[in-house]
Amino acid sequence: MKFRQLLISLTLAGGSLFFPISLINKRVDAGGMAILSKIEITKNITSLITPAISEKVSLTDKISWAESRVLATRLVLKLKERRVYAYQDDRLLASYRVAIGKKGWETPQGKFEITQMVKNPKWENPWNGRISAPGPNSPLGERWIGFWTDGKDSIGFHGTPGEHLMGQAVSHGCVRMKNADVRALFELVDKGILVIVQP
Repeated sequence: MKFRQLLISLTLAGGSLFFPISLINKRVDAGGMAILSKIEITKNITSLITPAISEKVSLTDKISWAESRVLATRLVLKLKERRVYAYQDDRLLASYRVAIGKKGWETPQGKFEITQMVKNPKWENPWNGRISAPGPNSPLGERWIGFWTDGKDSIGFHGTPGEHLMGQAVSHGCVRMKNADVRALFELVDKGILVIVQP
């Protein structure tokens, strides 16, 4: 019995590329036609083409992933509740228990926007200038999401090794979060997103 392979032609970077349809995951409709999705084609093409073209395909994958990310359109921090809420329009995506600024160092109220996002931030002690090593035991924890500054000092959401302090007013204005929570929040936001701080 003879085996005959069907070929698919793709136009990439000004040229055509032919490869066997048997290498692609496929579904068959009632008429026997192969139904191929963009994702199925992209996954299989990557291993068959030159590295230069592969990079372009993987860039497309990254763009698709970014477009499919669920992002909050605003954060609402309710100081009395000691909780931050992440919304996409009117839909609640997540909420997290936080610690806020203590008396004399209150977390500022009003409307702001996210201006800084840093993974594993370094913290410089404002009193003695010492810089802490980044990581979960740093005073800033594993993420920094800045939303307020006077040009000298900054305030934002950040992790902390003192996770037992959630729900208290203990910081110098910043919003402390459990490291796992601030990592999750970091994935829901981006620069420019509105931050509303309410009493």
